[in-house]
Amino acid sequence: MNHPSTLIRMDTRARRVIGVADMAVSNSANEFLITYSLGSCIAVVIFDPVASVGGMLHYMLPESSLDTVKAKLNPCMFADTGITHLFKTSYQMGARKENIVVKVVGGAQTLDPNGIFNIGKRNYLAMRKIFWKNNVAIRAEHVGGEVNRTVRLLMDTGRVFLKVGKEAEIEI
Repeated sequence: MNHPSTLIRMDTRARRVIGVADMAVSNSANEFLITYSLGSCIAVVIFDPVASVGGMLHYMLPESSLDTVKAKLNPCMFADTGITHLFKTSYQMGARKENIVVKVVGGAQTLDPNGIFNIGKRNYLAMRKIFWKNNVAIRAEHVGGEVNRTVRLLMDTGRVFLKVGKEAEIEI
């Protein structure tokens, strides 16, 4: 990947920051995964409570066909290649599809106030199509609108927390 996630030590837990067009999968109870400033991008957060394997993908565009060269260099940039990569990597670490809990955040219309490009909506629809084709259910989502979001996954419990703008953090 072009933008490897970074690991930062905080208190007793390590914080792994997932950047734009980035992904991480973990089975370490001593860390949490977090991504900041989700606008039109989407964060797909997964957790298998049986295997204690979780992951997060922060993708920015709906389809790899938009730029196949970039898709080969960084599959996490696109919904279709990134979601596949996230799930396959989690399976390699012991997660099983039937146990995975999926939560989705983002898809706002932040830099496109007139809705000309609708990247957030297109990102969301591309993800829903992929999940529908693969019989994957979404447990919770916080998408759309015109706000930036931050989301984090606690690896010891699988709990997912969301911060929207300046509001207090909530669990989804």
